[in-house]
Amino acid sequence: MSTPTIRPARPADVPAIVRLCYELAVYERAPEEFVMTADQLEAALFARAPALFAHVAEVDGEIGGIALWFLSFSTWRGTHGLYLEDLIVGPSVRRGGLGRLLLKALAEICVERGYARLEWSVLDWNEPAHKFYRSIGAAPNDEWTVWRLTDDALTALGTDNRAGLG
Repeated sequence: MSTPTIRPARPADVPAIVRLCYELAVYERAPEEFVMTADQLEAALFARAPALFAHVAEVDGEIGGIALWFLSFSTWRGTHGLYLEDLIVGPSVRRGGLGRLLLKALAEICVERGYARLEWSVLDWNEPAHKFYRSIGAAPNDEWTVWRLTDDALTALGTDNRAGLG
């Protein structure tokens, strides 16, 4: 493997990014939940004022890994942070340092911009990821539980016309 290049994603990278995201859905045992299209991803990444960003790890002219992220904000710290939506390294190039290089690129953005944190979520059963993240000094935040509204529950709340609280 030649020396990898970490760089912001370009429109031509979108098909490779979608493929890696699908591979992650398969790995996380939920391929049926993956519905993102290349058009959706391209629109999100390359809008006039994008809210989603991506870095890629290129090895020998191929995209071997990706980091998809967006800005978060800490009201307690009074500054932005980065939320890493997905860090994916293809099976053929795992253990080559791409994940660390992608996280380093995001950490550099945080440091350069004065952001307070870099955060992400990991499935409880994904021990290889836990081991990797601990090896770079990251620690789980066991005090918080992620909550999520999707599908019918999201639609129901978003279209609820009842006045008042509760």
